[in-house]
Amino acid sequence: MPAQGLSLFYREILVTYRLLPLLLVLFCTSALLAGEISADRIKSAVAHLASDRLEGRDPGTNGEVLTVEYLVDEFVKMGLKPIGEKQSYFQPVPLVRVVTSSKSTLLAVQNGTTLDIPCEEGFAGVSQTQLGDEQFDAEAIFVGHGITAPEFGWDDYQGVDVKGKVVVLFTNEPPSNDPQFFGGTALTYYGRWSYKFEEAARRGAKACFIIHTNETAGYPYSVVRRLESAQLKRDPGQPVLAYAGWLSRAAGDKLLGLSGRNVDDALKAADTKGFNAYSLGLNLKANLPTHIENFVSHNVVGLVEGSDPTLKSEAVVFTAHWDHLGIGKPVLGDSIYNGAADNATGCGLLLELARAWSAQSPKPKRSAVFLLVTAEEKGLLGSKYYTRNPLIPLSKTTLNLNMDMILPLGVPESVVVTGADRMTAWPIVKAAAEKNHLEIEVDQRAHLGVFFRSDHFSMAQAGVPAFSVGSGMKIKGQPEDFARKAHKDFNDKAYHSPQDELQPTWDFSGFVVLAEFMLDIARNVANADQLPTWNVGTEFRSARDKQR
Repeated sequence: MPAQGLSLFYREILVTYRLLPLLLVLFCTSALLAGEISADRIKSAVAHLASDRLEGRDPGTNGEVLTVEYLVDEFVKMGLKPIGEKQSYFQPVPLVRVVTSSKSTLLAVQNGTTLDIPCEEGFAGVSQTQLGDEQFDAEAIFVGHGITAPEFGWDDYQGVDVKGKVVVLFTNEPPSNDPQFFGGTALTYYGRWSYKFEEAARRGAKACFIIHTNETAGYPYSVVRRLESAQLKRDPGQPVLAYAGWLSRAAGDKLLGLSGRNVDDALKAADTKGFNAYSLGLNLKANLPTHIENFVSHNVVGLVEGSDPTLKSEAVVFTAHWDHLGIGKPVLGDSIYNGAADNATGCGLLLELARAWSAQSPKPKRSAVFLLVTAEEKGLLGSKYYTRNPLIPLSKTTLNLNMDMILPLGVPESVVVTGADRMTAWPIVKAAAEKNHLEIEVDQRAHLGVFFRSDHFSMAQAGVPAFSVGSGMKIKGQPEDFARKAHKDFNDKAYHSPQDELQPTWDFSGFVVLAEFMLDIARNVANADQLPTWNVGTEFRSARDKQR
């Protein structure tokens, strides 16, 4: 079915489901008999979602139609209820697809010398204006890491006006071992690429280019070498960039070379306290033919009502993103980006949690919402849209437990719950870990800013206590470095590539342990006397307080 037929498709499917009350009863009865967590069911769901038939689950495509149809079928079988004023399993998310032409040009011009930076190989990205073709010819300013953080005494934009100009910078942030300075070894939001573009836009820059290095980004240039993205519709007056892009390291070296510098020297300077932004002494001239297409994608959402009439309007929210990258540039002869680990695994786990929660009798006091969001890969768009248009008021959302890209490596003896220690529900999390014989492990990828890279971050920014649950690096019966090597191998060879496919060596037995751990946390929160909140002093506490 073509993407433009999605709305009609959804209306038809909803009408059909409203005519099936008897089948709903039968499915609910079936769910009651299937309360135990099944690794085989999770694996089966992953196999289906990561199959070539679903075409990589790209929002707004036939892959979306097939994906959300499957997810809703599963919710109906479990007896989950539709939600919201329209009593639907779908939350429409209006998006804009932005595609930069591969014929786009970017020139660095300095005193009669012209450097031609090739599209894709040298630069990649998209416009944020949602207006179509873009052109600019503007002075390039190097702004280090592009960070303004008064609490750390750091301002890369101090003394420089970048309005109407092009800023060039690095992602990540100044290195630190001091927890009081940029979070120590853990990356703060200041280090994320999304912050770089946001701050550049707030400063009035015309465009922003991030010089990519594997070390500062935490992933290869191939991950960001894309000319297409989706965006939430822009609000009038919202600051945006004519182009938000990346430069390959090689292109960055050549660009900086025009002013007698290179990537290593520039990065060293950017890392140094007292850095001052400076003009590169050249203009960046761009011609960017851009295609704009409005479309509607969908979050998929189901409800299990709580047992307490006075508390069931409040809910625990489980999230996982259903989308991946669709069909793209072939790699090793394969063009379907299946997204088995990212994030069919999270979807499979969420479905099994929904099945188990629905089968409970009696139910916990508060309700549970199972939310499968769209367009995470485009910048957490589905979860951002949900927080702006919540189906359960954020003030009544007790906790968000998120699942994203969990490698099936066997039974974990440790678990990662980054951010959970910053909320009042921390004792509940610790108790659940102890009950399930799990050691809570310090996030060994905190320097990559993984806390800011999945949908729980949208919830946290909106004030909801939220974190992702992931398997730690200690796997039962495996060598100490087994999980670390497996994650590195996946990141190097499969992450965001067609090679992210269901592997015969994957062991889903550990998902049972993770599911029980999450269920214990959620049940205790759902039955607690008070709603949890962020601890005093955390950056998300003020947003939570405003909800009260």
